[in-house]
Amino acid sequence: MKALSTRQELILNFIRRFQRERGFPPAIRDIVSGCKVSSTSVVAYNLEILERVGFIRRHHDVSRGIELIDREKSERQEFSVPLIGLIAAGAPIPVPTPDTWNVTASSDTVPVLEDLITGRRDVYALRVKGTSMIDALINDGDIILLQYTNAVENGETAAVWLKAEKEATLKRVFQEDGRVRLQPANSTMKPIFTAPDNVEIQGKLIAVIRKVA
Repeated sequence: MKALSTRQELILNFIRRFQRERGFPPAIRDIVSGCKVSSTSVVAYNLEILERVGFIRRHHDVSRGIELIDREKSERQEFSVPLIGLIAAGAPIPVPTPDTWNVTASSDTVPVLEDLITGRRDVYALRVKGTSMIDALINDGDIILLQYTNAVENGETAAVWLKAEKEATLKRVFQEDGRVRLQPANSTMKPIFTAPDNVEIQGKLIAVIRKVA
């Protein structure tokens, strides 16, 4: 990639400093004044170059519409995680069979940065239906990432297959005396109690991708 010119470095550093100190990006006239540039057209020309090489993004319909891009983040490796269906965060909902959870069976994928999976294997995604985990900031329409496992610690959030009901649900899992409590994170909803041999853990929650309204 072509190195930035001295002026482009100056403008980029000014934008970073202005954003850090003021909490909002500079206008073009702020850059003219702060960088002692001869005209707004010269600033606009250099902003186009900074956008082209990926240091900023410009929103021309917004006042002060200069957005800094985290290049380190954007250059991290991106992975495709299989999106294999829905999971209930409310009352359990049916899914066809336990084979639904086979992470090789899906043609739909979700792109995620390597930070979210940090070297884990057997990671898959499900779309959330319901609001029983809303107090854990997991809402209807969000996508969750899970690592396939058949065991979790008490209190961890997991995708649970209820064998007799042939249903799946997303809940916090607690092993209690002679039973399993599947606890919602919503004060208006009651837990599900079931026998240990009716529960099959199908994955442990590792990340949530928020739905953007």
